[in-house]
Amino acid sequence: MPYRFVHAADIHLDSPLKSLALRDPELAELIGNATRRAFVGLVDLCLTEQVDALLLAGDLYDGDQTSMKTARFLADQVRRLHAARVQVFVIRGNHDALSRITKELTFPDSVTVFGGRAGAIEVARASTDFPVTIHGLSFAQPHAPDSLLDRFRPPAQGAVNIALMHTSLAGAPGHDNYAPCSIADLAASGFDYWALGHIHKRSVVVQDRCTIVMPGMPQGRDIGESGAKSVTLVTIADDRSIHVEERFTSVAQFGSVPIDLTGIELWEDMIEAVTKNLNLARDHTKSEHLVARLHFSGRTPLAWRMRRDPDLLREDAAHRAFIIGKSWIEKVEIDCRAPDARADANADPLIELRRLIDEEVIRSDAYRNEIAGIAKELRSQLPPECRDLLGSEATFEDLIHVLGQDGAEDVLARMHAAADTETG
Repeated sequence: MPYRFVHAADIHLDSPLKSLALRDPELAELIGNATRRAFVGLVDLCLTEQVDALLLAGDLYDGDQTSMKTARFLADQVRRLHAARVQVFVIRGNHDALSRITKELTFPDSVTVFGGRAGAIEVARASTDFPVTIHGLSFAQPHAPDSLLDRFRPPAQGAVNIALMHTSLAGAPGHDNYAPCSIADLAASGFDYWALGHIHKRSVVVQDRCTIVMPGMPQGRDIGESGAKSVTLVTIADDRSIHVEERFTSVAQFGSVPIDLTGIELWEDMIEAVTKNLNLARDHTKSEHLVARLHFSGRTPLAWRMRRDPDLLREDAAHRAFIIGKSWIEKVEIDCRAPDARADANADPLIELRRLIDEEVIRSDAYRNEIAGIAKELRSQLPPECRDLLGSEATFEDLIHVLGQDGAEDVLARMHAAADTETG
């Protein structure tokens, strides 16, 4: 008889919000509850597909949480699985290692939480079915700089061996180094399926009869975790072949929506461009909700007005998102420029001033040295963990140039508004 399970990781239940709560309470509520709703959907999937087990490969929680509301929610969902005779196998990731809930929550006997010593659980199956052994290893501390592979028990002879591990593999941008290992090492380990966690981007590798899956996460939490999120449904057939399916679970899907305003002169036409691009993004959204970050670019006479009235721009865009339905504006980024003065002899003199600032001031060594000195002084006053907010040493000069350009645009936008007032 086939053996079926759902493999998920990096759920980060009740992960705390950052800037969303300050901007839009309704959006904050949606995202604040999204990890729970995604987990409920994950449990629903287990019940609908009548799987044998749920494998959670780390970071079920999101650090040192003190509220036991998360624990009660999790206990309720586990009871649903227990009632349906779905076994649950859990390892602790780097975030779980910090969580008080991990140590205090008591699970039913259908749940196995692997400890700091490698474990191997032989799954109870009919004598006519192929045997299955689940392996797992947790870490008690949030740091695991060395590989864990040599700490696992050897694969059980004659069985299908499934192993859970939380690992950064060979490294990934935005993720701490955690229990590093290579795909080649995993493939050569003798296990049939590696249920991994830690990297929030999905990947599937089949090598040397070994299936290695990083399922991603069931629900993104910010624009850095954009796109539809999912879990993995796995079926091991009677011939022991392994079949992997991606199942989408995210309630809200973050995405960047580019809007080129080149040639657009009227505010109303700009909002129509917003509507067109939001509709297009909504059509390609696999989740129930779209949470969009609008990125405006291009040369347009509206550039300075957009910088003067970013709140109005955001409200107009949010209204269009509301009309579209289940669409939200997370942030508005303005990277527009006024038309080039050299293209029009009768252009606004402020546009010519903008050109002079860019060519004669921002690019001058004296300006750059002065700004660099100010920025370095500010950096020295920050706590060590915050100093990268001004960029690394390699990107520091580029950041100064970008900030200078944006600052000039903001100042000129205010001058443009003052000029309009005086002539009005």
